Amino acid sequence: MPLVTSKEMFEKSMKEHFAIGAFNVNNMEIIQGIVSAASEENSPVILQASSSAIKYAGFNYLTKMVEAATEETSIPIVLHLDHGPDFETCKACIDAGFTSVMIDGSKYDFEENVALTKKVVDYAHERGVVVEAELGKLAGIEDDVNVSSDDAMFTDPDQAYEFVQRTGCDSLAIAIGTSHGAYKFKGDANLRFDILQKVKEKLPNTPIVLHGASTVIPELVDMCNKYGGEIPGAKGVPDEMLKKASELGVSKINVDTDLRLAMTANIRKVFAEKPSEFDPRKYCGVARDAIKEVVKHKIHDVFGSTNKA
Repeated sequence: MPLVTSKEMFEKSMKEHFAIGAFNVNNMEIIQGIVSAASEENSPVILQASSSAIKYAGFNYLTKMVEAATEETSIPIVLHLDHGPDFETCKACIDAGFTSVMIDGSKYDFEENVALTKKVVDYAHERGVVVEAELGKLAGIEDDVNVSSDDAMFTDPDQAYEFVQRTGCDSLAIAIGTSHGAYKFKGDANLRFDILQKVKEKLPNTPIVLHGASTVIPELVDMCNKYGGEIPGAKGVPDEMLKKASELGVSKINVDTDLRLAMTANIRKVFAEKPSEFDPRKYCGVARDAIKEVVKHKIHDVFGSTNKA
């Protein structure tokens, strides 16, 4: 089926208390693994590309690969820009056929963020595209996003209400303690569910988004390190916290790091165990299968979107 916007799937998620997985894509194998998993689980899915992914793969390759995926399945698929840094990038994605864009104005002060988001919303809505915005700053590093822990801040529920009213954004990413990258917590994981609940009380009809929400699956971290990687102490958001977030009203949960770990760990394993292997299909195929299993786990056991397509 053709690409869709997230409007209907988010309405259903808010009504039935489950989340939609938004998985970052960079190449064919990642797209195939995600879509295959979502198809088997009969789950709607969001394929999202950062500006760095677009620079890496190119607009034409990314959009055509996603278009091919829509022809292979009947599940609803959204093509979304993740962390659009400016109006020009959002405009380019809208013009290229993306059905959803995120404008990330969280690095600006409140008024600048409002003005920038409103500008993107006006352009997008005229063309039938939905807009995600962000209020609050998540710590961590991912692609072009780099925020120190000192600069991170939680979302203010009152500001969130004003922001949505003034911008008309379709969904809102909030900061409740998650962070980008593989090193999310130094101590025990802790999310501010009280902030989430207050935001939902003030914005009951606005889909809420959780960024920086990879579990940083310990088994994959161990596999990476076992076969030559160096990512000691990596720690993410536990599955049970993400499941609670989806039940409390989060409609979209972003996953990137876990896919990178699945791909890298399994490719490292092939290289270590079969040093004579040089056929990319042999190790990229294994990585694709690993990504599929990670996505199936997220959809079925954590987000609750199985059979919600």
